[in-house]
Amino acid sequence: MIAALPGGAALAQAVGAPKPWEIGMQAAYGPLKVQEIWLHDLVLVIITLITLFVTGLLAWVIYRYNAARNPVPTRTAHNTVIEILWTVIPVLILVVIAIPSFRLVYYLDRTPDPELTIKVTGHQWYWEYTYPDKNNIDFSSYIIPDDQLKAGQLRLLTVDNELVVPVGKNIRVLTTSGDVIHSFFIPALGVQRYAIPGRTIETWFRADKPGVFYGECNQICGTNHSRMPIVVRAVSPEDFATWLDQAKTKFSDAAPPPAPVENATHQLAQAGVQH
Repeated sequence: MIAALPGGAALAQAVGAPKPWEIGMQAAYGPLKVQEIWLHDLVLVIITLITLFVTGLLAWVIYRYNAARNPVPTRTAHNTVIEILWTVIPVLILVVIAIPSFRLVYYLDRTPDPELTIKVTGHQWYWEYTYPDKNNIDFSSYIIPDDQLKAGQLRLLTVDNELVVPVGKNIRVLTTSGDVIHSFFIPALGVQRYAIPGRTIETWFRADKPGVFYGECNQICGTNHSRMPIVVRAVSPEDFATWLDQAKTKFSDAAPPPAPVENATHQLAQAGVQH
C-alpha cells in the first residue's frame, strides 16, 4: 500500500483468505460468489439424492435378486415404462442443472453498469494493474519474499502493491497477458478469468464489505506460477478517493518506476536454477 488508509480496523473484520484445513469454499463477499455457492449447493443436493437412490437400488437388487432367492432368472428383455423413466428423469435433472448454470455463466460474463474499470495484465510472474478511467494509473504487484514478510503477513499471498477498489461498486475487469496464459482468480469474490496473450477478456466483481481478499494465478504459467498472488483491498469510496490521490503521485508517468521487491525469479537465479 502507499500509506495506511483510514478505517484500518474495519478492514480487518472481513478477510477473504484460505483457512487451515478448509474443505469447503470460502465465504462470499460479493454477488458472484453468492450465486456460485447457491448453484454448488443445488447440484450437491441433486447428486446426493441420486447417489442415495442408486445405492439403495443396488442394495435392493443384491438382496432381492441373488441366486439363492431366484434360482430361475427372469427372461424379461424390455420394460417400456422403466425405459421411458430412465430416459426422461435424467433429462429433467440435467435441465434443472443447466438453466441456473447458463444463467450464472452470463451473470459472471459482464456487468451492464460498471462504475470502475481495471485492466489486469499477467506477467511471468507478477500482475500489472491499470485504471484507464482514473488518469491511467498503472503499477505492478509483486509477491513479498519469505525473508521480507512482516508479522501477520501471509506467506505466498502478500504483495507489495495491492489492487484497491471501492466497496459496493461494480468493477469491470479487462484481463490480458504479456507472455503466456495466466488466470485472475479471487475465490472470496467469485471472480476467475483467463489472461491470454493478444486477447482482452471482460469480467467483473463487486466487494460488498470492506476487507482484504486474496487470490492466485489459477493457470500453470511457468516456474514461479505459485508466486504471483493477488491481493484486493476493498475500502469505502472516501478512502478510495484518498488512495487515488496518493497513487497519482507515486505511480505517475513522470515519477521513476518503483523498484520491485526481489522476486522468486531472482532468488532461483541465485540458487543456480535454470529456466
